[in-house]
Amino acid sequence: MPSAAKYVIVIPDGAADEPFVGLGGRTALQAATIPQMDRVASEGIVGRSRNVPDRFLPASDVATLSLFGYDPEEFYTGRAPLEAAAMGIALGPDDWAIRCNLMTIQEGRLADFTAGHITSEEGAPLIEAIGEALGRPGIEFRPGVSYRNLMIYRGSPDDRPFGPETVTDPPHDHPDQPAADHLPRGPGSEILRDLMQRATPILADHPVNRDRIANGKKPANAIWLWGQGRAPVVPKFEELHGIRGAIISAVDLVRGTGQLAGWSRIEVPGATGYLDTDYAAKGRAAIEALDEFDLVCVHVEAPDEASHEGRADAKVEAIERIDAAIVGPVLDALQRFDRWRIFVSPDHSTLLRTRAHDRAPVAWAMAGTGLSASGASYNEVEAAGPGRPFFDRGFQIMKRFLDLGWDGRA
Repeated sequence: MPSAAKYVIVIPDGAADEPFVGLGGRTALQAATIPQMDRVASEGIVGRSRNVPDRFLPASDVATLSLFGYDPEEFYTGRAPLEAAAMGIALGPDDWAIRCNLMTIQEGRLADFTAGHITSEEGAPLIEAIGEALGRPGIEFRPGVSYRNLMIYRGSPDDRPFGPETVTDPPHDHPDQPAADHLPRGPGSEILRDLMQRATPILADHPVNRDRIANGKKPANAIWLWGQGRAPVVPKFEELHGIRGAIISAVDLVRGTGQLAGWSRIEVPGATGYLDTDYAAKGRAAIEALDEFDLVCVHVEAPDEASHEGRADAKVEAIERIDAAIVGPVLDALQRFDRWRIFVSPDHSTLLRTRAHDRAPVAWAMAGTGLSASGASYNEVEAAGPGRPFFDRGFQIMKRFLDLGWDGRA
């Protein structure tokens, strides 16, 4: 009996882009020196997938579900419940999880959705102060990672203020725009607006913010409530495919999605969810995990963060570091197995031009058992070439990736 096949997914979050004037009319993937991703594309195949159906906002929550093989139309309930799963927060059938960003609002504008990438150590006491002042039976504030925190609304059959018509806007998609134009609206929005307003004076005089201002840093002078949803019911990946998986990510959203799928969570010291993450440590952890798991997914947030900041040089550098420290070593390590595949794909596009997510199809590369050599490079232009595979429903690519009998033809 042949040994179990091994699979690796590498997600350079938000790496996909459009040609950018600051990069000489090239995309970040074209501008980056990525011999290892090019090797995956050349020895295997390149193609494209649309990971965000038209009715959804383009973001990692929907796109990651697609990448993991789950149809968002069937399983997506909201962003925050995925993060709640990663934080070990149980949601009842009438409960809602809501993302609570610590952010900077200046002159009424959404100046920085990360509050200057506030640290978790700084953010936790701010969220605790808000919880002490604004929390009540049924409303909880939970600290997360950096600026990414949660509010939990414990509902009941007689208390369901939120619904499908409740609309909230992701602050990262509206940089420098007037905050008043993007406040929550629809059922339950008055609760969210009231909490956001009442949090402002609590944050204004907090010692953490006084210290940040004194040190020339942006204050976390506001909370932004968005991404609401109820607990999703997701079938386990192993039940669907007979494959045991593991997730490596510093971002609760992605970790939570993997955990809902039944994947084991691997913690990596030095993984930050930002540009300063320890790329090499993630690569080493993935290689070690292959001894225990059939599938290992490595997610890196850095390209997305660079895009939101409009920093083309940082985006290119992040992609190059993923290539050298993760894709290369993992690709070499896979050679010791009889059957294997590697899949490199962003979840969604994040445009340097707009500093926001985009729903355009993303380019991916895949190599390994059963796939013939394309001789192509890895970038958006090559992936869109004639005869390249295209998955209009991105969740369908997972079955192809796991099927060693698929030869890569469209």
